[in-house]
Amino acid sequence: SDLVLSTKIFWGGKGPNDTGLSRKHIIEGVDAALGRLGVDYVDLVFCHRPDLHTPIEETVRAMDHVVRQGKAFYWGTSEWSAAQIMEAWAIARREHLEPPVMEQPQYNMLHRERVEAEYLPLYESIGLGTTIWSPLASGLLTGKYNDGCPEGTRASLPGYEWLRERLVGPAAEASIAKVRALAPLAEELKCSLAQLAIAWCLANPHVSSVITGASRPSQVTENMAALDLSARLTPEVMARIDEILGNRPDAPTDWRA
Repeated sequence: SDLVLSTKIFWGGKGPNDTGLSRKHIIEGVDAALGRLGVDYVDLVFCHRPDLHTPIEETVRAMDHVVRQGKAFYWGTSEWSAAQIMEAWAIARREHLEPPVMEQPQYNMLHRERVEAEYLPLYESIGLGTTIWSPLASGLLTGKYNDGCPEGTRASLPGYEWLRERLVGPAAEASIAKVRALAPLAEELKCSLAQLAIAWCLANPHVSSVITGASRPSQVTENMAALDLSARLTPEVMARIDEILGNRPDAPTDWRA
């Protein structure tokens, strides 16, 4: 009862029915996930990407079945657009089914538009929560790629050339400049760049939780320190971060102002 256990469904095996959000794949996939986890139920199941080949109503009805069968308490979405989430929610309300309550989007200092702008109407209108992923932008916000790609990092591995290009290629130069500019602020706050990046995500009231990764135990300890740091990110500090990043999404236009 002290843990919130979640899983997600979309990709699976190589069979024709092992991918997507059809009723068949959802029901069979959730059962398989519970078996692998060795549990009778999970707290939350994410529909991990929208399925353009399956009607949203079929997905909503399948997820309602999963919840009513006691295999999950809630269901959510991952990387769905605001319009897709609202369509699913409206179908659920119209048909008296369980609606999606959580979205799992990418969100970090360099990737802000969807969480801070696109989803803005959904937080109040349907009570949407978010479990965000990639708070460190694949490690870019830790500063370890400021001077190239270190050996032993994921981006240095064979098969990850696409990630290496994104983190140390010409397209990353502007982002690396922002990371370098954040370093003095992190020193002032007596924290690492990773802690600052995670705490910044947690300071957003629309972020319910943050997904972090680690390749060694010390990184887990470092990441958890961001919980205390987020309370120290005053409006003044947040404004300084915004000035460095220069990418805050525009607020909705108030045409009565």
